[in-house]
Amino acid sequence: MNSIRVGVLRGGPSLEHEVSLKTGESVLRNLPKYYSVKDIFISKEGEWHLDGKPTDQERSLRNIDVIFNALHGEYGEDGKVQQLLESFGVPYTGSGIMASALGMNKILARQAFKNAGLRVPFGFEIVLENGLAETAKDIFKKMPPPWVLKYPSGGSSVGVSIARNFDDLEEALEKVSSFSPKILVEEYISGKEATCGVIDEFRNQKHYALPIVEIIPPVQNEFFNYEAKYGGQTRELCPANFDMPTKRAIEAMAITAHNAIGGRHYSRSDFIVSKRGIYILEINTLPGLTAESLLPKALNAVGSSHKELLEHLIGLALAKI
Repeated sequence: MNSIRVGVLRGGPSLEHEVSLKTGESVLRNLPKYYSVKDIFISKEGEWHLDGKPTDQERSLRNIDVIFNALHGEYGEDGKVQQLLESFGVPYTGSGIMASALGMNKILARQAFKNAGLRVPFGFEIVLENGLAETAKDIFKKMPPPWVLKYPSGGSSVGVSIARNFDDLEEALEKVSSFSPKILVEEYISGKEATCGVIDEFRNQKHYALPIVEIIPPVQNEFFNYEAKYGGQTRELCPANFDMPTKRAIEAMAITAHNAIGGRHYSRSDFIVSKRGIYILEINTLPGLTAESLLPKALNAVGSSHKELLEHLIGLALAKI
């Protein structure tokens, strides 16, 4: 019997290139030996490599039965590589073209969440056209501080800043606008951070909600930013220290968010649990699978593993579920 040929797609031109390398390395290390595995690396410049040798897209994908998509951020998570893979007729793990594009765009995803009845922070989109000072004044008129400014297509908390006063706001605008002139401005909600993963067709459930992970950033970090995520100083509690009604509500919201964007195979959604209620912040259609990532921690809490998840996702992709 011929073994299934799995191509692990990692790297890519996005700002999350390094995170993708870590996820890809974790996938390569944990895939069962009975698969025939190919390492497909994309450089920051967009050059494709197959098992370390420069090549092109067509040769990389030739004779591949299924792609495990370990890319993160733009190109890998926004529908572009999904469109490419579908044009070559290669099955792949993770959400399809439209769901990926929707999930990656925080502004469009917010609207999908609202349409599904989920609570989102008050916010609006701005385009930096009239200079930092004028844009800051416009924001100040629309919403009192503190503010959260986000690059709409960033993941791993790349391009996120908190501003607590007018001077901070100009500085945050300058920082976030270096990624894009389009900026999502949201109200800052004080509360506990939580995340919840969803896996399709897992353990006899159509949508299986993994245990919630409570995130406690180090004191010097106001939120779970890039440094807190990958610096190893954040405390992550799984199972989370919430009461059962709160846990059940977060699980239901994670499944609703997954379905609201048309998610496929797996996702992970982030929340703030405040005195005013539970707010969804964003959804990740290709959650990280590094040693520091949150999804593997939740898997371990229910007696599962990297290996079981990878096998399951590859099976879903091959079955075109």
